[in-house]
Amino acid sequence: MKRLSSAAHLAEQLVLPKSRGLEAVMKAHLIAAVSREVTRQQLTHAELAERTGLSRSAVTGILSGSLQKITIDRVLRLVAAVGLEPEIKLRRAA
Repeated sequence: MKRLSSAAHLAEQLVLPKSRGLEAVMKAHLIAAVSREVTRQQLTHAELAERTGLSRSAVTGILSGSLQKITIDRVLRLVAAVGLEPEIKLRRAA
């Protein structure tokens, strides 16, 4: 699976556990989807902040690609705020 191998590669490059690499890749995919929706809906960062209860500066930081200190909870709040619903699929490792 390409996503898992890229997550593993990322983790290897950053000398992190594979789970942290996977988390970073998942956050990046979710944030990219939120960014597309923000553009499509013509939302401002202030409007998105109001919808999520996050500060505007936090929203701007997340959408600009900063993954440091960004919890999956915050990312999921953004996902919900733009009207998206994530879907997670699991399968046995090869």
